[in-house]
Amino acid sequence: MDFSFSEEQAAIRAAIEKICADFDADYWLKKDTEGGFPDDFHRALARDGWLGIAMPEPYGGAGLGITEAALMMQVIAESGAGMSGASAVHMNIFGLNPVVVFGSDEQMKRWLPPLIAGEDRACFCVTEPDAGLNTTRLRTKAVRQGDHYLVSGRKMWISTAQVANKMLLLARTTPLEQAAKPTQGLSLFYTDVDRQFVEAREIPKMGRKAVDSNQVFIDGLKVPVADLIGEEGRGFEYILHGLNPERILVAAEAVGLGRAALKRAADYARERIVFDRPIGQNQAIQHPLAQRWIELEAADLLTFKAASLYDAGKPCGAEANAAKYLAGEAGFRACETAVMTHGGMGYAREYHVERYLRESLIPRIAPVSPQLILCFIAEKVLGLPKSY
Repeated sequence: MDFSFSEEQAAIRAAIEKICADFDADYWLKKDTEGGFPDDFHRALARDGWLGIAMPEPYGGAGLGITEAALMMQVIAESGAGMSGASAVHMNIFGLNPVVVFGSDEQMKRWLPPLIAGEDRACFCVTEPDAGLNTTRLRTKAVRQGDHYLVSGRKMWISTAQVANKMLLLARTTPLEQAAKPTQGLSLFYTDVDRQFVEAREIPKMGRKAVDSNQVFIDGLKVPVADLIGEEGRGFEYILHGLNPERILVAAEAVGLGRAALKRAADYARERIVFDRPIGQNQAIQHPLAQRWIELEAADLLTFKAASLYDAGKPCGAEANAAKYLAGEAGFRACETAVMTHGGMGYAREYHVERYLRESLIPRIAPVSPQLILCFIAEKVLGLPKSY
């Protein structure tokens, strides 16, 4: 069993590190203060073809796996870009997975090349204010009218909706009461964001100001039948194919963020002199930092185990969910410890770790709560009765 990365994977790491070097911590601090999508960062990755790392080669992608994609996302977060940098490209990696798996050749030719080139930007319109994680209860409806569907509804916590011109949209085409079971009657679309019928209201939030989060209101949006992915009514089934990759990518990002914070904490502990000695000489400082390294390494191993299983076509639901859980907790604890290591300076924006701590809550909360992951493991792995 070999836990090392291949030469090709090491080359990917080096290439992404080189791009990220042009976007230092001060760049991301400014973005965190002023907001505004990191267009130049997005363009730099698109220019070198990285936005299509896990997309098929015939459509302009690199044709690589989730392992390579997770490695890329981890390097971005670890560079100091944190969740701001990772979230700017996150949707490209996992969001269009249903298109790759279930889309027609014509759809992939039409949709994937401009996304990979950075000409299109997509948002992921699934979650709703009254449904939360209970996706089968979403209320956005799409009614067939000849050669198009008429869509109306609300979506919540939609990232990049301010700058996106495309959206992956899940809507109910068969009323819930008429569906054979709740998971049926949902359909998946990839379509244009027509601002005449789509309004995105940005949500002021705790961190990651560079990447907007929104309430989205859809009122009478015409969606061509040609923008339906696969068969009508099977959207829930299709969307599940993107869930494990997303959990793996979020886990990789959380580990990267934790490593960025840990590095700053260790550097500060070596340099900060109190009582004529570096504070890093004190075991009360050393031991928490060492514990955080151990936790991050454990999360990293589980993350890439899940990625390797996915790429091999093997079941990975338990591993992907467990990796997201473990990495979310480890990343948060690393960022918290980094702030405490800096003492009062950890509360100052110029030292960056307070920003990392705010961002570290994202992979703990999203895309699925830690409590629901524990329920999943209890039921699917341990064979315990379903609790919800």
